[in-house]
Amino acid sequence: MSQHARSMPQSKDALLKSYTKRLKDDIRSMLDNFTEIIKLARLEEDSQISRTTQSEQDQYEMQVRAANIVRAGESLMKLVSDLKQFLILNDFPSVNESISGNTQLYKHMQGEVDAKLMVLRDEMATDLYELEDEYYSSVYK
Repeated sequence: MSQHARSMPQSKDALLKSYTKRLKDDIRSMLDNFTEIIKLARLEEDSQISRTTQSEQDQYEMQVRAANIVRAGESLMKLVSDLKQFLILNDFPSVNESISGNTQLYKHMQGEVDAKLMVLRDEMATDLYELEDEYYSSVYK
């Protein structure tokens, strides 16, 4: 899929189906290439070409198939990255739940802080009243 095609808006279902297709294709590619590498490991007795030539050809084919497996693995890693990005951008219920939870927590904390401030204000008013009473009733003023 080209970069231009990916940048075009798609429905969530179509995008998820493309992710599923990519996953299946990459897994199939890895399995097919691995199976073919295992088949190449078998030794054939009857051959029209020399063992050295056959060995070189098998080695080259194994390298190509191993590179295909690596490419499919990298494609799977890119798919995981795309899925994470999709989840982050489209998981609105989870984001809303998190925001609601934080809002409730902060409102609760605000209530506790307000209550503590009220108690502190009342204590300071009482202490100030006592200090004023002591000051104004003192003979040393």
